[in-house]
Amino acid sequence: MKILWFTWEDKKNPRAGGAELVNEELASRLARDGHEVILLVGGFLGALHEEAVNGYRIIRVGNKWTVYFRAYQYYKKNLKGWADLVIDEINTIPFFCKFFVQEKKIIFVHQLAREIWFYEMFFPLSLIGYLLEPLYLRMLSDQKVITVSASTKKDLMRYGFKSQNINIISEGIEIEPITSLRRIEKYAVPTVLIFGSIRPMKKTIAQIRAFEAAKRLMSELKLIIAGGGKLDYIEKTKKLIAKSRFQKDIKYLGKVSLDKKIELMRKSHLLLAASTKEGWGLTITEANSQGTPAITYDVDGLRDAVRDGETGIICKKNNPIELGNEVVKILRNAGRYQKLQRAALDFSREVNFDKSYAEFINLITAE
Repeated sequence: MKILWFTWEDKKNPRAGGAELVNEELASRLARDGHEVILLVGGFLGALHEEAVNGYRIIRVGNKWTVYFRAYQYYKKNLKGWADLVIDEINTIPFFCKFFVQEKKIIFVHQLAREIWFYEMFFPLSLIGYLLEPLYLRMLSDQKVITVSASTKKDLMRYGFKSQNINIISEGIEIEPITSLRRIEKYAVPTVLIFGSIRPMKKTIAQIRAFEAAKRLMSELKLIIAGGGKLDYIEKTKKLIAKSRFQKDIKYLGKVSLDKKIELMRKSHLLLAASTKEGWGLTITEANSQGTPAITYDVDGLRDAVRDGETGIICKKNNPIELGNEVVKILRNAGRYQKLQRAALDFSREVNFDKSYAEFINLITAE
């Protein structure tokens, strides 16, 4: 097949996250199996207009603001009629391929973004995005969809998509699960980890407040934060750390290498996650694969990545005090903690790209 994939960013983009990892893992497997794949994406400073990666092509047009219109222009001029299948990806905003692509098409949804607009966009664009999402989703609700979680499927059905037209595929992770919990060594003192993009919708500051709440009850507790992100929010986070009475026990590392990521996830005792909304909590599954359970807020995507009380804990109330209290309860109960570790590791082995790809290729070649 010839597959044209409209998506916002590629993995080399400085803003890239879990969705881009999933896209390109799937694209590389498609190319490996003889399919021709083009990812039509937004550009970024210093990026090549076009390059080949792992057997598929990336074509970059416009930037994060103009990619939707520029991708439409590029398709009309250069790629119209080329593909056997066109993928219209929604990772906040769709490309609306329904209205200009004649070829067979399918929508790939990582996550919807309604609540996120108020965290990541300035007013009045935040309000406009919030109000428009239900309208444009209903315009697309007759389309077939692939998504990555039951929460997103439920979200789509609220806007008129039919259950039988929405298929869920597994997520995957880029790190290999450990073979045995006996082969890992945790930090000498209880340590919680915040890992991933540092930005308002991830609620990094709320997670630091949760650590402070837990620290008041468990004096030996330490916190590590790792990840790049939105510069102004990172500065706000750093100022909070500097003013914290527990600043000596908080370490911010910035963006780290894959090897360091694995080390942090393996040696920390717990991962915290408190995003506004996710497609799937990838960092949760990654931490689980290294023998580290997660404590999370009860929101879309995070609740899909955690089996509450079995592989991790989902808070009953989404606030820092509740999150901090759960940290203390788990770390003070060694038997329960070890049960969470074992179940989390087992669950992580179910989430892999081979499974994801097998489900994905079956869906896109079904007709």
